[in-house]
Amino acid sequence: MLTSSSPAYVAGFGGHIATEAVPGALPKGRNSPQRPAFGLYTEQLSGTAFTMPRHENRRSWLYRMRPSADHRPFVAYDDAKGLNVTLAGPLAPNRLRWDPLPDPGPETDFIDGLTTIVHNRAPSDLEGVAMHLYAANRERLDRVFVSADGELLVLPQDGRLELLTELGRIELAAGQVALIPRGVRFKIALPDGSARGYLAENYGAPFRLPDLGPIGANGLANPRDFETPVAWFEDRDEPTQVIQKYDGRLWATTLDHSPLDVVAWHGNLAPCRYDLSHFNAIGTVSFDHPDPSIFTVLTSPSGMAGRANVDFVIFPPRWMVAEDTFRPPWFHRNVMSECMGLLTGAYDAKAEGFQPGGLSLHNMMSGHGPDVETWRRASEADLKPHKIDGTMAFMIESCWPFEVPAEALGRAQPDYDAAWADFPKARLP
Repeated sequence: MLTSSSPAYVAGFGGHIATEAVPGALPKGRNSPQRPAFGLYTEQLSGTAFTMPRHENRRSWLYRMRPSADHRPFVAYDDAKGLNVTLAGPLAPNRLRWDPLPDPGPETDFIDGLTTIVHNRAPSDLEGVAMHLYAANRERLDRVFVSADGELLVLPQDGRLELLTELGRIELAAGQVALIPRGVRFKIALPDGSARGYLAENYGAPFRLPDLGPIGANGLANPRDFETPVAWFEDRDEPTQVIQKYDGRLWATTLDHSPLDVVAWHGNLAPCRYDLSHFNAIGTVSFDHPDPSIFTVLTSPSGMAGRANVDFVIFPPRWMVAEDTFRPPWFHRNVMSECMGLLTGAYDAKAEGFQPGGLSLHNMMSGHGPDVETWRRASEADLKPHKIDGTMAFMIESCWPFEVPAEALGRAQPDYDAAWADFPKARLP
């Protein structure tokens, strides 16, 4: 049942939602009735172990036209040539940066247009993150994708997407992001005919909103600004290919129907979207500026308190007012590893070389910071209130060091180190 009407949403992050696309499809007062309405099948989708604490437990009950267990064996899928983790060997502790992906070949859909740039840990560790780029110019509505390895954070850079998921429809444009839980099947429509952007795959604990501590009850990404789609389903009895990412590889099987046939569901495991312009940035009104962690939108904790498996951080439009302060990001070395992308505009720490759709990597304890030209301008600037506008950069930060597949390493910019060349020596008395 594909419709042309706009999707509907429920506001809030991580809340328990009950929704039905057909009145009477959702059971009342029980999860698994003996005879569900209309002959639907009951299925629980668990995003965490059953015994997780209640405040961390993620699961939804689905009421669908066919059980998802009805499929033939999966076989290896090898057409997504860029999605791989084959390494060139031990990675040197060098800073790396990539230009945007070239235009894809003709008839390239979202799945086949995925390219892995960096990753850490193995999916089977249930920790770590991978960073992929996507570039697509073909819409394939006869195939769906699902990652059993991790939850997916979709960041469009150019071109709109429509995510048709088991639990509802999400319209997504540049400046918005979508979160798709591990195990949720979806396919992608291309309203503009082509699209490119970023796809972060979180192998660890599901993303959640960071604690605010002394900030108080409000600020940063507020729960009310996240939107979860209401139930929607597709009643289509035609061959549909299911491509599943499992243990780092892709596998495929073909059904005789669409698996996006969930007529009703309830629970707190569901896809959602968020408009980055709603992020309430917090900053200094005196001197110096806070750590970049103040720009965290979502976090996936590790086993050590305060050390993230993955942080999703943005650098949005904001006012800079700090007095007697070097305002761009300072030079630093970090125990965390940083992978940065640019959705639009320019990044305030780099004068050139970092393009929208590109990516940079600064692994743990790699010295980095502003380039020479940015340092010079900021050091000589007349400090008045100034708004950084027309930009949106983001960072995927992890406590684990990143690795780079051999093919991606060969495409890295050869002269990135030159960004920090020719700084003048300090003049001592």
